[in-house]
Amino acid sequence: MDTVIHFVNDSAEFYKWSLTIADKRVEEWPMMASPLPTLGISVLYLLFLWAGPLYMRSREPFQLRKTLIVYNFSMVLLNFYICKELILGSRAAGYSYLCQPVNYSNDVNEVRIASALWWYYISKGVEFLDTVFFIMRKKFNQVSFLHVYHHCTMFILWWIGIKWVPGGQSFFGATINSGIHVLMYGYYGLAAFGPKIQKYLWWKKYLTIIQMIQFHVTISHAAHSLYTGCPFPAWMQWALIGYAVTFIILFANFYYQTYRRQPRLKPAKSAANGISNGISKTPEFVENGKKPKKERAKSD
Repeated sequence: MDTVIHFVNDSAEFYKWSLTIADKRVEEWPMMASPLPTLGISVLYLLFLWAGPLYMRSREPFQLRKTLIVYNFSMVLLNFYICKELILGSRAAGYSYLCQPVNYSNDVNEVRIASALWWYYISKGVEFLDTVFFIMRKKFNQVSFLHVYHHCTMFILWWIGIKWVPGGQSFFGATINSGIHVLMYGYYGLAAFGPKIQKYLWWKKYLTIIQMIQFHVTISHAAHSLYTGCPFPAWMQWALIGYAVTFIILFANFYYQTYRRQPRLKPAKSAANGISNGISKTPEFVENGKKPKKERAKSD
């Protein structure tokens, strides 16, 4: 028990000390005074992962087509704004793409970059709605470990980033990621229109490839900064490398399972007329001698 008490006290003292080196410009910004709102929203998100499927178990799925169209294209606009602000702000501030320390001054361009990064952090909280919509539509298979890990950790880790390093090298990864999210949410927005549009969306797997390239670029960029002794916090660079490695592993596994792995085909049974078409169809599950009724999706 004494060990636990000492650990809690030491953690509290470390947090108090860390606040002395936090960026004073952002401490009055929404959600930035304390980690509690971010942690609270993250806990509610995890609780919804448990309670949402229970609530939807005996209910018909929602279609949410109009909602998804509005949501996805709103995210396109938000990420485009973030990407544009980071590019223009970093160019105006004369940022280096290889080594850029954090400038904690109130220079208009530095504040512009910090503001864009704050919006980037907020966007990671808004992205929790991805999971909410999956569960409301009963697309439970979409709520994978990768999906939950990505959404939950990004929101928390970027609070840390904005609290201590809202500028400098931080702009690099956020610029790339927000640009990719413009493409990603554009894809999902178009897919929400239905089969008439979906048949033209052949480039989904390339989004995954682009994301994996992004992680390799991020690791290379952070490693270069460490190797050259760039005056950007080394702890952030090491954390970024470790975090990107986990994503490379998870995304590579997702890509293999989705696009490379060949499903095992069971041998087809001969039909009653002696003719087999070579395709094995899985019979419907029968419970108590009755076939289950097919659910119809609810509209908006």
